[in-house]
Amino acid sequence: MILVTGAGGMIGSHLIDRLFCLAGKSNVIASYYKPTIDMKEIEGKATFVETDVRYFENLYTLVERYKPQFIYHLAAQSFPAISWEKPQETLETNVIGTANLFEAIKLIRAKEPYDPIVIVACSSAAYGYVNEREVPISESHALLPLHPYGVSKAAQDLLTYQYWATYGIKGIRARIFNTTGPRKTGDVCADLTLRAVRIEKGYTPPILQVGNRESRRAILDVRDLISALILLAQKGTPGEAYNISAQKAYAVCEIIDIIKKESSISFDVRTDTTLLRLKDEPIILGDSSKLVSATGWRPKYDLAVTIKDMLQYWRQNHLDVRPM
Repeated sequence: MILVTGAGGMIGSHLIDRLFCLAGKSNVIASYYKPTIDMKEIEGKATFVETDVRYFENLYTLVERYKPQFIYHLAAQSFPAISWEKPQETLETNVIGTANLFEAIKLIRAKEPYDPIVIVACSSAAYGYVNEREVPISESHALLPLHPYGVSKAAQDLLTYQYWATYGIKGIRARIFNTTGPRKTGDVCADLTLRAVRIEKGYTPPILQVGNRESRRAILDVRDLISALILLAQKGTPGEAYNISAQKAYAVCEIIDIIKKESSISFDVRTDTTLLRLKDEPIILGDSSKLVSATGWRPKYDLAVTIKDMLQYWRQNHLDVRPM
């Protein structure tokens, strides 16, 4: 039995897609709360249970009932910008939610044999600002987050280690770097592809508004991330942290060039100063060699393929591209 928390998020939904193919609906339990995707897109692929991880009894009841062998803990408030507006909710969901999960496992283990593998979706945001000379970032880099979301993910990361070191609960820390794909919202690829499709449909003038064009990001396809998470469940070492990052960093201007190539119309590109950040990392790129060594993982999807699929997703599947 497999449990996925946060199945209503972009990553969770793609994990449900893959697990449905690998294990079948009857072997996958999916918890969700305030989903950020259209749940109809994964309907019928798991047993769905609405669960707010901030409340211990909810998680305890869920884990005690199904006793999953594998748990993918993805439930989170996952937007850094929102974490400034709602720091308490971010910390409660990400930190208390993680503690609740491990406490539930601990309590069950006190009564009966139970030894699940727990893959915890941690984040590169826990590293904070990294000097370009220190890139690619390794797992040994200090955790010095710069916003409440990053703080919450650092705490989640350390809780996973603590419950392994103290109680032997087999938590594995997956430090996820920039990841995108269909169903994603709120990142550079999602925002730019959505704006491009709105231009294609004639809802906005043929001008693509952008922020910093020179910042570089290693952007991983969500399907490659899912492969990494599943491999970590099979081959990862409990207590350890593993970076999951694309191998190449792209400047925003390069992403725009890919969108232009894949778009059906031409458009101008203009800088919108409101989209510029006060402090923007010049490059975000992780060293995934530890993951590769442990599991044999290799990313398969080129960013051009990812962008093409995201454009097609906006064209076909969502109401967001309609006039506002």
